Amino acid sequence: MELFTNFPLWAALFSIFFAQFIKVPITYITTKKIDWSLLTSTGGMPSSHSGAVTALATAIALQEGLGSPLFAIATISGIIVMFDATGVRREAGEHATVLNKLVMEFQRFVEEAKSWPKKEEFEKRKELKELLGHQPIEVFFGALSGIFLTLLLYYLIY
Repeated sequence: MELFTNFPLWAALFSIFFAQFIKVPITYITTKKIDWSLLTSTGGMPSSHSGAVTALATAIALQEGLGSPLFAIATISGIIVMFDATGVRREAGEHATVLNKLVMEFQRFVEEAKSWPKKEEFEKRKELKELLGHQPIEVFFGALSGIFLTLLLYYLIY
């Protein structure tokens, strides 16, 4: 039953769910389109990864103190996750963008070279996912949301 009273775990999970949910209205405000697939997708504003790791570190700091080895582990792990979100994963998304453009150009060339019959919708290829990583501002706001949500939960629960 200790699992149900593990505040750092629940703060991090709550932060993930909050960040994923809030992506839908934020995207609606900017694009005027509701995209429910954002609830389970990677990338976007705010970063749920950043929110989770900062919520975890904040909750551990509140419970164990800033001098705790657990806080050190959570903080260093969080820094690595946020660095990865803005570095490797973002670069993978940029590569996906270039690859998708190359595929489109190749397809246009093939269509001009031959008069292929149009394919049915279910036969069309799925594009590589371009929204893999985060821009630094997305990581920043994900981290802020994790910290603030954890502080709010801590003061409401304890």
